[in-house]
Amino acid sequence: MSQNGNEQTVEVKDEEVTETVEEVVEEKQEEVSEPSPEAVIQQLSEELAKAKEEIAKMKNDYARAYADTENMKKRLQKEADTTKKYRFQQAGLALLPVMDNMSMALKVQSENQELMNYVKGFEMIYAQLEQVIQSEGIKEVDALNKPFDHNTMQALVQEAVEGVESGIVIEVLQKGYMLKDRILRPALVKVSE
Repeated sequence: MSQNGNEQTVEVKDEEVTETVEEVVEEKQEEVSEPSPEAVIQQLSEELAKAKEEIAKMKNDYARAYADTENMKKRLQKEADTTKKYRFQQAGLALLPVMDNMSMALKVQSENQELMNYVKGFEMIYAQLEQVIQSEGIKEVDALNKPFDHNTMQALVQEAVEGVESGIVIEVLQKGYMLKDRILRPALVKVSE
């Protein structure tokens, strides 16, 4: 009997152990399947912080891209305006020697009427050419009897002249021209010492 009693005692112990193990397993499953509110709040806080960080980065990237686009737009508009403003520069540079040659041809004086008719024709062509370049914004640099300006003039010769103060342009050797606010060709001048 004592053996049976021992066996029964052992069996009871096995049942208690089994019940205890089942209780622990159930508790662990409950812990695993249902996290505590603090854990949920912590996890959601971390996810919110990551989302806020990502949103801030995206906003920064958007702001940079927008600023870059606006800067490019302004730069391209400025380049287009500059190109439009100075579009006649190359043509103007090509026409200036023609203007110089025509100006020299107009200085011819003769008693021959036929030659003077040609001179009048040159005068009309010269006037038209002047009108065209002026309509495009090219104007002559006014240099004669003005103080020397190194921005618009180039001094080739210096000469002492009585009654004229130093640094005054006394002769224009070649006319200078401006295209709007840009120097197209400097005037070649003789300056008083």
